[in-house]
Amino acid sequence: MSNQESSNTATNKKVILSGMQPTGRLMIGNYAGALRNWNALQHTHDCLFCVVDMHAITVRQKPADLRRTSLDVAALYIASGIDPEKSVIFLQSHVPQHAELAWVLTCLTYMGECSRMTQFKEKSEKHSETVGLFTYPILMAADILIYQADLVPVGADQKQHLELTRNLAERFNHYYSDTFVVPDPYIPPDGHRIMSLQEPDKKMSKSDSNQKSTLFLTDSPDEIRNKIKRAVTDSGTEIRMDEARPAVSNLLTLYQIATSKPMADIEAHFAGKNYAELKSELADAMIALLEPVQAEYNRLMDDKTYLEQILKDGAEAARRRAHKTLRKVYKKTGFVPAFS
Repeated sequence: MSNQESSNTATNKKVILSGMQPTGRLMIGNYAGALRNWNALQHTHDCLFCVVDMHAITVRQKPADLRRTSLDVAALYIASGIDPEKSVIFLQSHVPQHAELAWVLTCLTYMGECSRMTQFKEKSEKHSETVGLFTYPILMAADILIYQADLVPVGADQKQHLELTRNLAERFNHYYSDTFVVPDPYIPPDGHRIMSLQEPDKKMSKSDSNQKSTLFLTDSPDEIRNKIKRAVTDSGTEIRMDEARPAVSNLLTLYQIATSKPMADIEAHFAGKNYAELKSELADAMIALLEPVQAEYNRLMDDKTYLEQILKDGAEAARRRAHKTLRKVYKKTGFVPAFS
């Protein structure tokens, strides 16, 4: 299938696939860097958004926690504006074709390709070197290719994985004839780099052992206010964006995320004001931003039947698409079709 033919034929929209791991609570960085962009993309693209729970088990998880956080993440997708009438929302483990295609792609992947992955090197220093941790970029490739995705939203830490996906698609197409769309990266137009509230030289992380460093989407108003109040600041008093003053710059970035105002207007607004005023206004803005998200999240978690129906419908829609691709792959690979 050529890239020119890769658009969804029914809608003539480019296909986008993306997902998040259910390892811990989602934070403001997930909202600003992904969820808000997904919300916009679903109006112009044919979007599939999955909770990648199969990726999560490359690192040991507590089963009860994994089940809970998987539903939490799915609920926050919807609460953040992902519309199940416009997008396909599902759990990765509910679509077995991901794992089936991953095995075919594993047999086309060279050891050196996986061993060069930066994330494997980093994660293997912290966790046991399992085969799953080594090969999970192949499963990521299967996630993308099974839906013939044209575009994949990626951050800097995922560029290597998308390049492997492209290589595997081209390799399969070369050996077995055109089958897969070769996906391109989608770079969000206004990506924000959000840093830790306690260590502004370090990226904010949902897995940070210091919970005061991270603003979670489900933090209460009091928690948000206290975390921002205790956020570190730089020496000096001027409130403006400056690489030499990362703490204040980070607070201004968060204020821009919460208000969507131009940075020049924000700097002018805070001219002559002190850090306490910045933090107070930032807390108010962040609480206002997250209030409707939290209200919808709580509604969904109080009505698990509705949430589970969305995920059931999403998985069925995803399986139909995935089955079409896998059937072609199996035929071209040489497998005997299943007997009915």
